[in-house]
Amino acid sequence: MGLPALALLLVAGVLHTQASPLARSFQLDYEEDCFRKDGAPFRYISGSIHYARVPRPAWRDRLLKMYMSGLSAVQVYVPWNYHEPLPGLYDFAGDRDVEAFLDLTAELGLLVILRPGPYICAEWEMGGLPAWLLWKPDIVLRSSDPAYLAAVDSWLHVLLPKIKPRLYQHGGNIISVQVENEYGSYYACDHGYLQHLLGSFRALLGSEVVLFTTDSTRAEELRCGTLQGLYATIDFGPDSNVTEAFGAQRQVEPKGPLVNSEYYTGWLDYWGEAHASTSSAQVARGLEDMLQLGASVNMYMFHGGTNFAYWSGADFKDQYKPVTTSYDYDAPLSEAGDPTEKLFAIRTIISKFQPLPVGPMPPATPKYAYGWVALQKYANLLDVLDVLCPFGPIQSQFPLTFEAIKQAHGFVVYRTQLPRDVLDPATLEAHPHSVCDRGYVMLQKEYQGTLERDGQRELHVTGRAGDTLDVLLENMGRISFGANISDFKGLLGNLSLDSSPLSNWLIYPLAIDTAVRQGWPHAALPKSSRGGRAGPAFYTGTFETPGIARDTFVKFPGWSKGQLWINGFNLGRYWPRRGPQQTLFVPGSVLHIGCPNNITVLELEGAPATPLLLFLDQPLFNRTLIRSTTATE
Repeated sequence: MGLPALALLLVAGVLHTQASPLARSFQLDYEEDCFRKDGAPFRYISGSIHYARVPRPAWRDRLLKMYMSGLSAVQVYVPWNYHEPLPGLYDFAGDRDVEAFLDLTAELGLLVILRPGPYICAEWEMGGLPAWLLWKPDIVLRSSDPAYLAAVDSWLHVLLPKIKPRLYQHGGNIISVQVENEYGSYYACDHGYLQHLLGSFRALLGSEVVLFTTDSTRAEELRCGTLQGLYATIDFGPDSNVTEAFGAQRQVEPKGPLVNSEYYTGWLDYWGEAHASTSSAQVARGLEDMLQLGASVNMYMFHGGTNFAYWSGADFKDQYKPVTTSYDYDAPLSEAGDPTEKLFAIRTIISKFQPLPVGPMPPATPKYAYGWVALQKYANLLDVLDVLCPFGPIQSQFPLTFEAIKQAHGFVVYRTQLPRDVLDPATLEAHPHSVCDRGYVMLQKEYQGTLERDGQRELHVTGRAGDTLDVLLENMGRISFGANISDFKGLLGNLSLDSSPLSNWLIYPLAIDTAVRQGWPHAALPKSSRGGRAGPAFYTGTFETPGIARDTFVKFPGWSKGQLWINGFNLGRYWPRRGPQQTLFVPGSVLHIGCPNNITVLELEGAPATPLLLFLDQPLFNRTLIRSTTATE
């Protein structure tokens, strides 16, 4: 190589160095009260989406619609219990591939505000904490309890190394990371715990990433939920006075950007209460007020999705309040991912503050009404315990909790015998708070009725000494918010017969999902099912799609309460008797084309005389039929 050529290369190298942009950065600016992205003032308009509530084949569609709505970022929770079902056993495959989800957000040009917990609330089972933490019954969750911190640290050492290369500073799209979640609302107020988390997050993610907290605007909650070194943000909905709410943030963060980390576009639904809704105009007006102040805003939820399987959580407000299977949330994108009037109202407001992406909003996904499908009874649940509990029962003098037998979700059968002849009706009674959450009672395999947490606690029974008494216990979802998140399931105390405690139990943990995933009962030999429609029983049926597998909604005319699987996929709980939700969302991605779709229903209380399901092309969210014995609307 001659000298002139070398000189040219050196000059080109200098020019290239001068032209290269500054190192990527995302920072807090306490002088100008804003974020700075690559040195320039920046504010985000974001929306929440939970990958665990959306089937993986739909991720791109939902994220693209969020991008086309004008959002610059998405806010994402990571549910610990979704990824660590047993201590040291991790699952990041398929629908749980959080790295693939994050890569997709980057591909579509969206920034990410990540909320990895360890506690997330989110109306998710146990607020994202794994139920196996309760194997140590006296553990103090969300505190400096060494047993809790050890589990948290081992989880963070698995999760956060997946996150670090995706931070904005390292060429990724994650601009900030939340530590814990609304900790100020928790009774413990343990700043040592927050300090420990801050140390763990810094050690695993580095010193540059913006770490933040989120709490309500109440002064006491901001006192307990914030910590020096974590930027304090707040959450509030369209009912709040924007100036007052941000005034609360300024009490703990006198300088820096205004941030509403959860601006509520709607609200969740509880079984037995009316479907929540918030007007589009009200949501849009509040958004505009915040954006005019220069605030960064995340809309919770932008797309709610579905609590498939057993993932819905519960609240405790004077009584146990389980959350519905639908997490539609009256959000801008519906449960099925369709743009709503609210989305277009929000998009119009965003357009006043920043340019919208060029191009049309992707349309609603096509739906299909597959119509009526006939089911037939396969077997009473008690007649298939050999399949559902292949390792046999556990013997115990008194009942054991789900946690004591290491059963996280679903169902457990508790079996004993009547100790004496009961010729006159005797009272079978559960002590307060001992049935968690519903107990379906059978005597000699005949359904007697249901015991319910904070509801019916006694039934009257007659029988002979030695008659078999079975109680099928259902976990309706662990409490996800407040002081009660150590929410043990099963029979927490003795059942008594005319005040005499019953003893000598056989306890059957049921692995229903394992059996159904393996093709049961469709692949099994037919059972000769005993008659009668009352009590827990399995029903099966099939239907074919006419050459297309589209999203659909299934209605349960005349059914009571239970669980639905299609092709082995657990679509969640149905409870039309209590409402308000009357249909379950069935993503087209779980359906087959060109071969039968296998339906399995576990009905818990009683099927209709003619067991039919009806597949519709739209949902029914808002009809409450029966609450215990009183009708409500």
